[in-house]
Amino acid sequence: MDPVEWRVSDAPQPYEAAVAAMEERVAAIRAGNAAELVWLLEHPALYTAGTSARAPDLVAPDLFPVFRSGRGGQYTYHGPGQRVGYVMLDLRRRGADLRAYVCNLEEWLIRTLAQFNLKGERRPGRVGIWIDEGHGRESKIAAIGVRVRHWVSFHGISLNIDPDLTHYRGIVPCGIAEHGVTSLAAQGVPVTTPEVDSALRRAFAEVFDVT
Repeated sequence: MDPVEWRVSDAPQPYEAAVAAMEERVAAIRAGNAAELVWLLEHPALYTAGTSARAPDLVAPDLFPVFRSGRGGQYTYHGPGQRVGYVMLDLRRRGADLRAYVCNLEEWLIRTLAQFNLKGERRPGRVGIWIDEGHGRESKIAAIGVRVRHWVSFHGISLNIDPDLTHYRGIVPCGIAEHGVTSLAAQGVPVTTPEVDSALRRAFAEVFDVT
């Protein structure tokens, strides 16, 4: 299998421009004119609404810009201090199994967190990766929202490194009000974005068996 291309953007990327770039790349991958791509980036502070988003979950609609998204899921936040990974893979070459693909995204995040001695966990019925805070408390540290067109994936994952967690107050994140949101920094793990990028790349190679 051909190597997956990696792109890293250091400057914040406008959301609509990023989606347009993904659309273009997905079409090129589908046509066989471009390699698969993982794009690591950051957005300015904003909210996105997935295909299952419910109006009451947008608590403060004027706090940040809100963008409708074709990905699955409900409302989520993107902003400084959060690493977004847009994953454009040809799933026809990888078994054409959407459930397995989402499971692999989860495993990618779990293995990334393990490199910083954090135990990320799945939860039945809840999308994303969770940290057990003890005493019955759980907090979400990473989100997953995917879209697939002609078996080519796009959108992907977001991992909280050190965002302003108060920015989540404007939404009910992913429709789950009874649990909190956390980050690597909030868990006492001070890491840089390049360190997280390196960990993401190592874990991706392990899970998806590519370099």
